[in-house]
Amino acid sequence: MKKSNYAITMISLTLIIALGLGSCCSPKQQNIQKEVFGTLSTGETVDLYTLTSTTGMKVKIMTFGGALVAIETPDKNDSSTNVILGFDNLSDYENNRVFFGALIGRYGNRIAKGKFTLDNVDYQLVTNDGENHLHGGEKGFDRVVWQATPIENAEAPALKLSYLSPDGEQGYPGNLNVTVTYTLKGNDLHLDYEATTDKATPINLTNHSFYNLAGEGTILDHELTINAAAYTPVDSTLIPTGEIVAVEETPFDFNTPTAVGARIDSVEGGYDHNYVLNTGEGLQLAAKLKDPKSGRYMELLTTQPGLQFYSGNFLDGTQSCGQRVYNIHTGLCLETQHFPDSPNQPQFPTTILQPGETFQSTTIMRFGVHK
Repeated sequence: MKKSNYAITMISLTLIIALGLGSCCSPKQQNIQKEVFGTLSTGETVDLYTLTSTTGMKVKIMTFGGALVAIETPDKNDSSTNVILGFDNLSDYENNRVFFGALIGRYGNRIAKGKFTLDNVDYQLVTNDGENHLHGGEKGFDRVVWQATPIENAEAPALKLSYLSPDGEQGYPGNLNVTVTYTLKGNDLHLDYEATTDKATPINLTNHSFYNLAGEGTILDHELTINAAAYTPVDSTLIPTGEIVAVEETPFDFNTPTAVGARIDSVEGGYDHNYVLNTGEGLQLAAKLKDPKSGRYMELLTTQPGLQFYSGNFLDGTQSCGQRVYNIHTGLCLETQHFPDSPNQPQFPTTILQPGETFQSTTIMRFGVHK
């Protein structure tokens, strides 16, 4: 009888320990961590989520602007560092609107003079880039606090962000429901965008991360490949002229790996141009970026028709993070998108979302190392 009670007790203890370990050490709980990042001047609390993959890659996302704060990946010597530009405190994000890592909308890039006509109605958006509308206006999606829902998964932790953009916000028609889900699968970071509306409205969603695969210094020696035979030239205010021009035999040709700085002096003001991707239906390779020194590379896959390549021309050293000072060309952007000013350019792919439709797009940042 004593032996039987002892056996039952040991079984019970084993179950309790197993359940206890399961509740505190489960991979589902370990690979998503939440902390308070700070408080905005409006009094809103901003949370920071850290996703950790099965390979050890870490991605940090805050609810202000739905922004990527850090992407930590190893180099050829297995030394990890943050490969995107950002700040280490919330106040710098609030007071320096440089779009570091942020979600952009309703309309990424520019709309000429903030004007467009839709269904015989003229709309005037907020203008915040000279006479043009840029990245959603004065209060784009990068300036709002998104609602976050962590999705625990032992193999692929995810964070779903949601925002309701009300009818008339920054001049746009319709109540727009937007969700963006970040999913970390191994060394792949997936961004899945969805949106619905109750009135026809333009939409162009993207992420505005600044990449530096070395973690410091200039990106001029990074090797860039862009899968595009053409680009859209712009006027002096960076609005497309409407032309689609071949990149062959121009400084805009990155169809073979080319150092970012190899021909940048031939482009007035540096690169800030939309590329017409050679992509068909579904997810396709848009670009590849490699840092020869660290061995890190990133492949960018997307379902979108365009890619904005921006060489960090307006970084001027007034922003910094710790010892990292963000001077010109210390980061570059590769923004998957529709074309700029599409609501005024009928020859470009349409960006109008209709009621009853669902906007969907996917972009994947795939990181690796050449040893």
